[in-house]
Amino acid sequence: MKKFLASLLILTLQLISAVSAQTTVNNIRSDSRPAAKQQSAYEIPIVTKKLANGMEIIVLPDASVPLVTIEFAVRNGSFTEPPELNGLSHLYEHMFFKTNKASAIFRCEYLQFRNVMAFRGLGCENDLKLRPEIKEWSYMGQIDQLGIVNNGTTREEVVQYYFTTTSPNILPAMRFIKDAARYPVFDEQEFAGEKANVLAELDRNLSQPGYYLNQESLDRLFYKYPTRKSPGGTRATVAAATTEQMRLIQSRYYVPNNSALVVTGDVDPQNIFKLGEELFGDWKPSEDPFIKFPLVEHPPLAKSEGVIVNQPVQSVLVQVSWQGPSIGKDDAATYAADVFSFIIRQPDSRFQRALVDSNLTTGANIGYYTQRNVGPIQAIISTTPEKAKAAMKALYAEIAQFDKPNYFTDEELESAKTLLEADDLYSREKLSEYGRTLSFWWSTTGIDYFRGYHKNLRATTRAEIIKYVKTYIQNKPRVAVALISTEQQAIAKLTADDLTGGKP
Repeated sequence: MKKFLASLLILTLQLISAVSAQTTVNNIRSDSRPAAKQQSAYEIPIVTKKLANGMEIIVLPDASVPLVTIEFAVRNGSFTEPPELNGLSHLYEHMFFKTNKASAIFRCEYLQFRNVMAFRGLGCENDLKLRPEIKEWSYMGQIDQLGIVNNGTTREEVVQYYFTTTSPNILPAMRFIKDAARYPVFDEQEFAGEKANVLAELDRNLSQPGYYLNQESLDRLFYKYPTRKSPGGTRATVAAATTEQMRLIQSRYYVPNNSALVVTGDVDPQNIFKLGEELFGDWKPSEDPFIKFPLVEHPPLAKSEGVIVNQPVQSVLVQVSWQGPSIGKDDAATYAADVFSFIIRQPDSRFQRALVDSNLTTGANIGYYTQRNVGPIQAIISTTPEKAKAAMKALYAEIAQFDKPNYFTDEELESAKTLLEADDLYSREKLSEYGRTLSFWWSTTGIDYFRGYHKNLRATTRAEIIKYVKTYIQNKPRVAVALISTEQQAIAKLTADDLTGGKP
């Protein structure tokens, strides 16, 4: 099912459930644990090649199962979207698997062969003239028989398209990716149908109370350029979208030097490189879109804000957000953020004991979302109206202790690094999904960052974590949003000062 991936909304839901989700990992107190043994970081066995036109090919071979996932990724998404284009990267994603020039030729030849009357009404005379440009389209007859599973996602800083099929079908799957990427048609009738589908997705989002919590937080945290953090866009922009805007997005971002081919599974990397060269090597590069259309600079928050959002919810949810580090500007802080967040969400951490074991909250966590263009840090708690004020006071009391030497032990620090690696190894068990991890990192950080990710995690020190906390969290302006029903607020009586911890 095609869907918009509301990354931060999903993060919000994960934070609420993190306590129960992590109990199988480590449920003994840190003071009773034996010292963690330091290990060397494992190497991620990816192989890469950059074509002369700038397109990157990333391969993670694994012959354990005769399946292969082929993914096409583009540095596009809401971070490229001014208000008038907001949500259109996602709409483009919906059009990716629709008619392209190769499928149009195949359809017309089929109708011509069958002498179907619809042949002339479909404009087939023009489509058949494309044959010298496309060269190969007969594989389209195999697509429905290959067991190919395809889908796409749009995030803030990447758009991803992927196929999973059996190993013998690599070539037709790669051909389809090539033709969808390079030769879209943007049929007006199909476009109208996909606009309706995207509008229905937006309506579903608007029916979820959690959407308002997340959107209010992001709109205030990135107040000058909120569209750059909103992949879904708005009903107004999607409803007004045109195929000309699709072609505009294609010309700016769907170019080889802004794209990657990510292949995981039962493949020979050298064969993938050869096929990649054959299918994509003649694709002409364009000017770097981020030179011609540079990223915006999100201004820092001038002061803290506390906001009440009334929605018919059963529990009180409070999300506190800070502007965090950006990849390429403060890489060390991104590693520190990941390690510290993992320490925090362990069920035996001091943070969890103070907020969850105390029964002040039913769930609490802090997480960082890695981004090239300012990654948000978010703390979230779930509580009751009777305990809301006390829970907020306890949250800020814990934050004030984050930089103290005894807030986490050396054993917890080393254990977090090991468990983060274990999480990554476990996720590689499903290579069809791991390709999306690779393309996310390729787009957001560059593949070299990810290649050295675990080595740098292993090197993260307590001093770097404390620096991260002091630079981005403690005594820094924040946006605190409470999602609460009108009836609950009459009991809780939360104020802006409660939500922000009384900080300016």
